[in-house]
Amino acid sequence: MIKKARIKETPFWRETQLIGEKEILSDLTGSKGSSLFLGRYTMHEVIAALGKKNFLREARKRKLWPLEFDLDSSEYPLQRFRIFYESKKPEKMIVDLKIKEGRFRPKKKLASNISLPEYRFLIFEWLTLQNPLLTFSQERTPLPGQEHPGIGLGQKVLDIFVYLARITRQDGLLAFPAYFHNALLFTRYFYFINPEKKGEVQAIRESFPEVSFKQLAWIVYLGCLKYREGKKYEWQAEEMVYPLNKAWKDYFDSREYKEKVKESQRIMGFEIDWDCYRAKMSEQS
Repeated sequence: MIKKARIKETPFWRETQLIGEKEILSDLTGSKGSSLFLGRYTMHEVIAALGKKNFLREARKRKLWPLEFDLDSSEYPLQRFRIFYESKKPEKMIVDLKIKEGRFRPKKKLASNISLPEYRFLIFEWLTLQNPLLTFSQERTPLPGQEHPGIGLGQKVLDIFVYLARITRQDGLLAFPAYFHNALLFTRYFYFINPEKKGEVQAIRESFPEVSFKQLAWIVYLGCLKYREGKKYEWQAEEMVYPLNKAWKDYFDSREYKEKVKESQRIMGFEIDWDCYRAKMSEQS
């Protein structure tokens, strides 16, 4: 386990480059090792990549400084990487990431004219981004699972991992959204491998245009969404991909994939049990 990688007061992300492009995450053929991030990179290299992509600059703007880093490789190849503000205490955590490199093969043939054999991905099993200096209020309420408001750096974090995936020659990023609202947010950048699942999520969102994103998140989380025939809807997570190779991009852009999404969306109908929602939300407060 790597425990100490404290950033000094003088930021190394200043405009003068302190580490060359070839040095940043340069060991693409290094041997696997549980003391290194993804079995390749020292903590110094990881911090350099965060600096290159301006994560550190943005953290300091938010007064989240200095930073502490922690890498837990006890379940390697799955690793838990955390970033803290000031000290390694749970209440000061900014980023909580569970990640591994792995191979993925779809369980079934996904399209008649596209072959998708086994591919290499950066696989996200968990990702939390939060600002521990902020708290919720009546005006600013949480999403399910949130302890603090978000940090507002989702796009920058995604850019970092796309960068990592490209230089390590991965075929894409693979995520497994734990919550419905995570999946809805991820659809800006990721695609469900299963087109029927994408149709399902789109059908839920488009069925209730008058319901806010946050309210819909709680409706699903609390089990107050029903299928049109009355059965309770329960969120079941499925794999989503940010494609980086041509085969996956062609699959998601294929006519067959898009038609399956539309058909799934067309046949699904949902209703909100408002009595259920009001009762369960009152229990939350």
